Amino acid sequence: YNKHVSADVREFIAERYGMNCPNCGFQITNGAMFCGNCGQRLSQQQPAVTYQQQPAVTYQQQTPAYQRPARQLVCSRGAVKSILLTIITLGIYSIVLFTKMGEELNITASKYDGKKTMNYCLLFFIVGPLTLGIGYLVWFHNFSKRIGNELSRRGLDYSFGASTFWLWNVLGSLILIGPFVYLHKITKAINVINEDYNTKG
Repeated sequence: YNKHVSADVREFIAERYGMNCPNCGFQITNGAMFCGNCGQRLSQQQPAVTYQQQPAVTYQQQTPAYQRPARQLVCSRGAVKSILLTIITLGIYSIVLFTKMGEELNITASKYDGKKTMNYCLLFFIVGPLTLGIGYLVWFHNFSKRIGNELSRRGLDYSFGASTFWLWNVLGSLILIGPFVYLHKITKAINVINEDYNTKG
């Protein structure tokens, strides 16, 4: 533009672009005190156009104390639901239930205690009958004890162990409700361990 351009327009352009003389529009060297074309004194230095570089967005990666496991274990089992499903499936669900809980305990505890609970299907169909029922007692004793050890190792505030099996599932069968109490306690214990595992691994 030239001198015939209104002052308002020149001021607007100067403010917007900041690199031209506000009098004649000549391109000004950054930091110059006078215009090199018309000699106009630059009373206020116009800053050159700069594009302020925005800092790159960074995501602060927090290193957790533990890594969440990819596989999330079941934490919602209950005695009432298990009993109803066992009745509906004519006992099949109870086999599936203890098989799954045994597998889950192997996932949560084996890398720490170096043990592995026998598959409950193998116990139910082969080992138990061959040992005239003794295998069932041994399996549940060891399984309950291992659950109690894992609860203690993880610092979880829930009381369970081999004594729970003998007190409620064996002696408690004399008052009929004992096995149901044991089922409630063992499903709750596994739920507590699985929930802790899902969070901490």
